[in-house]
Amino acid sequence: MPITATMVGAVLGLTTQMYSNALRKLPYMRHPWEHVLGMGLGVVFANQLVKFDAKAQEDLDKILLRAKEANERRYFDNDED
Repeated sequence: MPITATMVGAVLGLTTQMYSNALRKLPYMRHPWEHVLGMGLGVVFANQLVKFDAKAQEDLDKILLRAKEANERRYFDNDED
């Protein structure tokens, strides 16, 4: 999974820079260092997005488990009365 996110981020950064140059009617590879910088930022963005998604899923699972336990206490523990 990390290699996929890394590659997607690199492609995203590269295409963003090339699209920016195309909109301004400049040569696609005008400043190559900008492409490397864009690819690096894209890699960081994609990897952070994957980390955030995993953390959000983990937090959601915890919240749903607590809600399920609270509902079970509310509806099943009071039946003994």
